[in-house]
Amino acid sequence: MPTAVVICPGRGTYNAGELGYLGRHFPDPALLARFDVMRAEAGQETLSELDMAERFSLAKHTRGDNASGLIYAASLGDFLSIDRGAIDIVAVTGNSMGWYTALACGGALDAEAGFRIANTMGTLMQQALIGGQTVYPWLDEDWVPRPERKRELLDLVSRIGAEPDTQLYLSIDLGGMLVLAGNAAGLEAFEQAVPRVQERFPLRLGNHAAFHTPMQAPVAEAGREALPSDLFGQPHLPLIDGRGKIWWPGASDVAALYDYTLGQQVTESYDFTHAVTVAAREFAPDLFIVLGPGTTLGGAVAQSLILAGWRSMGSKADFRARQADAPLLAAMGMPDQRAVVTAS
Repeated sequence: MPTAVVICPGRGTYNAGELGYLGRHFPDPALLARFDVMRAEAGQETLSELDMAERFSLAKHTRGDNASGLIYAASLGDFLSIDRGAIDIVAVTGNSMGWYTALACGGALDAEAGFRIANTMGTLMQQALIGGQTVYPWLDEDWVPRPERKRELLDLVSRIGAEPDTQLYLSIDLGGMLVLAGNAAGLEAFEQAVPRVQERFPLRLGNHAAFHTPMQAPVAEAGREALPSDLFGQPHLPLIDGRGKIWWPGASDVAALYDYTLGQQVTESYDFTHAVTVAAREFAPDLFIVLGPGTTLGGAVAQSLILAGWRSMGSKADFRARQADAPLLAAMGMPDQRAVVTAS
């Protein structure tokens, strides 16, 4: 039986093309109904109402208090749809908000506790909306590693962040992309200092706060006040967090897992690249399964594997050749790849 590491996506993955995703793919109507009840009790529009809307609204669907619940449910539904009789899941990781989903997929939270955490944190971040994010690539379009370019960009971030009244941090190390976060002055200074590349970068992210930075300390504190530690338990599958630390079943400090999730994970940079590297080197899976919604995280996974030197890949051409010969990545947001990992 082939082995797989499951990867849970974060914010920004439920877009116009994903409208109706829950209706098409969520395998457990009763569980979705329970999520809807939790939203209604909080005075929020239900996931079903959002997902079944006549048209996608950037202003509504990408808000943290709506997007987090939609993405969590879509990803969890995909996880529940994987054919466990044909695929042996050996570990779970995620990107940013996807860490909350990973906790539920890996059994450290039950499905409703995971939803409560994802929805609560998304709502708190939307209410505070501290700072923002911008994205900039350090890999060229051929994905050949150029570490000197990354160092130059991170040095620039440090210099800008050290200026008076300016905040700028590395938010997420995302394969060949740097997700940067800060206040308006910091983001604007960076965007003015770097050349426009690939016709769209630097790219400011709408409805995103300065996630994974010290600026989120008030949100982390509010999260700890709203969410009790007894929601957490021992994971059933190994979990790889945003530092590359593995939380092992039966051997995890549950209190420390709570503290990390609602502490360091919120206020310090998230190293998704390292998490994927650890997943590859420690578990050597036959397949990396990227849950939906969306398809954008697959590139960051492939780039992270190239940066890790996984299976001698050194460029986009190498990855494509490998993927065509013996696929090592299945993105469930793509119908053809979804069919590879779900029961017929």
